[in-house]
Amino acid sequence: MAAAQRPLPARVAAAQRLARGCWSAFWDYETPKVIVVRNRRLGAVYRTVQLLILLYFVWYVFIVQKSYQDSETGPESSIITKVKGITTSEHKVWDVEEYVKPPEGGSVFSIITRIEVTPSQTLGTCPESMRVHTCHSDDDCIAGELDMLGNGLRTGHCVPYYYGAFKTCEVSAWCPVEDGASVSQFLGKMAPNFTILIKNSIHYPKFKFSKGNIASQKNDYLKRCTFDSDFDPYCPIFRLGFIVEQAGENFEELAHKAGKFSLIPTIINLATALTSIGVGSFLCDWILLTFMNKNKVYSHKKFDKVCTPRHPSYSWPVTLALVLGQVPPPPSHYFQD
Repeated sequence: MAAAQRPLPARVAAAQRLARGCWSAFWDYETPKVIVVRNRRLGAVYRTVQLLILLYFVWYVFIVQKSYQDSETGPESSIITKVKGITTSEHKVWDVEEYVKPPEGGSVFSIITRIEVTPSQTLGTCPESMRVHTCHSDDDCIAGELDMLGNGLRTGHCVPYYYGAFKTCEVSAWCPVEDGASVSQFLGKMAPNFTILIKNSIHYPKFKFSKGNIASQKNDYLKRCTFDSDFDPYCPIFRLGFIVEQAGENFEELAHKAGKFSLIPTIINLATALTSIGVGSFLCDWILLTFMNKNKVYSHKKFDKVCTPRHPSYSWPVTLALVLGQVPPPPSHYFQD
């Protein structure tokens, strides 16, 4: 007589059931179910969130930040350059040391074409920037408090802003602050006539041979020459406007806009925008299933489980059609005596 099999302990049986359930759930497929809820308040929240996200990406990301463009942040070069020239703004004459960074470099140089100027700044007291803090009364401004994002030390007074009906805390700083009275000035009008000396040399220490692009002339040739493809092709001094023209660009347009359309950042930001619009659906689903009066009814309607029979009595296309609700189920057979 065979010995009777001992029943498994309750914990082992529960663990086996859990493992079988996890293995079965691993092969499940989830598909979204669309439910139309006719609720004006919920619909207003959904459309408002979508509109705000759309405005953010259209106005700020694409128009203000120009995220559809790609720009060069760190060009590399091994040529020594030197820029010469002067330019003027409304109340100032700018020389090379001020508008070229660095004035003479071994790799690259950057010419400043637009600056933000805050004229007549002096030490004193003035309204803080609106980007830092706004106030309604003196109680909102604590004397002696220093904001790390601010421009100075607060005096404890709430004063009118430079323009508009807003008020900000008064600070002791360089006044007026930059955000309140800064003026944009364009410095690129004379920039096309700036001259750039490009010095290139090569040295072979093994053969003791050196060569450069500047002829060893003892006279003042470099002080009076400018590159010209017909009359002076060996002069290493070039006009900045000539270099931009040879690159097929317009200097005035580059000075104002300094970016280039690129497909990759455009696609990335568009995909981010389309994905972010789904936040509205997530928020409304959370409200629908949590705070609405009939949240249990909505939950029952939203989540369904469809199980296909393990041994169907008809072919798999008919089974798929039944699951998708495309054809009615086959009629039942009744037998009479």
